[in-house]
Amino acid sequence: MRSIQIYCCIIYIFLNNSNIHAQYLTLHDQEITQLKKLIKTDSSAAKQFNPLMNLADLSLKDTPNPIITITSEGRLAGDPLKTATAYALKDMRKMYALSMVYRITKDAVYFKKAETFLMAWATINQPTGDPIDETNLDAAFESYDLLKTKLSAKERSVITRWFRNVADTEINYPRMVRLTKSGRYDNWNSHRLKIIGEIAWLLNDETYQKFITENLTVHIAGNINPDGSSFDYTERDAFHYHIYDIEPLIKLAGIIQRAGGPDYYHYTTNNNASIARSIDFMVPYVNGEKTHAEFVNTKIGFDLKRAKNNEASYKIGHLFDPTEALELFTLASKYDPSLIEIVRKIKKDDQRFPYWQAVLNEF
Repeated sequence: MRSIQIYCCIIYIFLNNSNIHAQYLTLHDQEITQLKKLIKTDSSAAKQFNPLMNLADLSLKDTPNPIITITSEGRLAGDPLKTATAYALKDMRKMYALSMVYRITKDAVYFKKAETFLMAWATINQPTGDPIDETNLDAAFESYDLLKTKLSAKERSVITRWFRNVADTEINYPRMVRLTKSGRYDNWNSHRLKIIGEIAWLLNDETYQKFITENLTVHIAGNINPDGSSFDYTERDAFHYHIYDIEPLIKLAGIIQRAGGPDYYHYTTNNNASIARSIDFMVPYVNGEKTHAEFVNTKIGFDLKRAKNNEASYKIGHLFDPTEALELFTLASKYDPSLIEIVRKIKKDDQRFPYWQAVLNEF
């Protein structure tokens, strides 16, 4: 019995260590070394890194402002709870900047501050299962991925318990269980799968990974039409929501492929739908060949409420602004490098790396 206990302990330590060192959301040590060299030798890479460096330096003076419950979805601009959430979520960008700058510079002052921010959120925040609110935690997942090998076992335990709580509430959130069973695969489920997938590969959790592999292809088939339009584009007549549908799916596809899994970006359903086709659908509207009046035929009452609330991004009939697609097209350029030319055109920036994500795409 004693030998079995020792064997099990060794296996647990091995698996735990393999979880710590696997990095699928961000970059592993060798890639960080290459990134550091790129920043030193390429002025456009340095130009994209400098804002992170500046934010990290400014954040050294700040204290974390975690919020118990992220509350934004379904609320109009000006709502006090939405405003408080937006203020608290500024911590996410600070956390990521501190973590990335620490990995590049190896200066412990950035590590200590990033650690403080991450632990503050891990001990305070309580997930609700609403994916539109909790999609904002991306930077916390990425920060942990960048810092985890340096964190103590106790800190890792606290943080991973928080992440598992997030994943479990997302999986079991009654609204999402009900809607997916009814065949409604909207932007909520895109973000839900992305969140669960980030945690699945961040923690190397086979149960969460199985949930993703069982649900992602079903979602793609239900979310993307054969012409490349998305469920939410059809419902809301807006590229704003097409982007919101597709961007989390590309992020998730990248994580899975980085971990050695299949290429879900090019995966094609029985009705010839794919994430890649959803990008092709947008190209004429992003490069200026066509224009689109947003929300004119929306079926969602909340869109009308936001328009009435004078929220500019939801004004009925305003023309789609291609700058909204910057992040999406930069992510997609990892799979189709020709798309980076469209990003350069949108930004009016002919440098090699017009966006920080473009730098990360090198790895």
